[in-house]
Formats: sequence, C-alpha cells, structure tokens
Amino acid sequence: MCRNIRQLHNFEPPATREEIDAACLQFVRKVAGGAPSKKNETAYDRAVTDIAAVVDRLLGELVTTAPPKDREEEAAKAKARSAARFSA
Repeated sequence: MCRNIRQLHNFEPPATREEIDAACLQFVRKVAGGAPSKKNETAYDRAVTDIAAVVDRLLGELVTTAPPKDREEEAAKAKARSAARFSA
C-alpha cells in the first residue's frame, strides 16, 4: 500500500507535485485504513491537501551538505535490489 511513499528530499530535479501528492495520498490511506468511502472522500481530500502543504514546507526548509541524488541512478539501484530479492 505504501509503494509511493519514498524519499523526496535532495533529488535533482526536485520532487514534483505529483510525487508529493502520491506520497501524501498513500500516507492518508495507510493511516485511515484504505480507500475512502463516498462519505469520507472530502475528509481524505482535505487531509491530502493539508499534508502536502506541510511536506512542501518541510522540503523547502531541509538543509543538507550531501550532493543531490540522481533519480535515474536511484531507480537503477532500487531495480537491482528488487531483482536480487526476488530472483531466489
């Protein structure tokens, strides 16, 4: 369920709005126990919007001395880890 919750800080290019929203949606679904019913859609949407605003602020305030990570490199590393884990 939490496959879209990934590290978003210190990447070049920076995290996109879509990545932030996807992570926030997965977080809200995890906390609330799954996809919303029709009656709860508004509450879910509001929570995702609120959390996304906090994540935006957090990402803007974080400081690091590490060089930015390359998205392609990190994706290749994750793919290699997955292949090693599931090849057995």
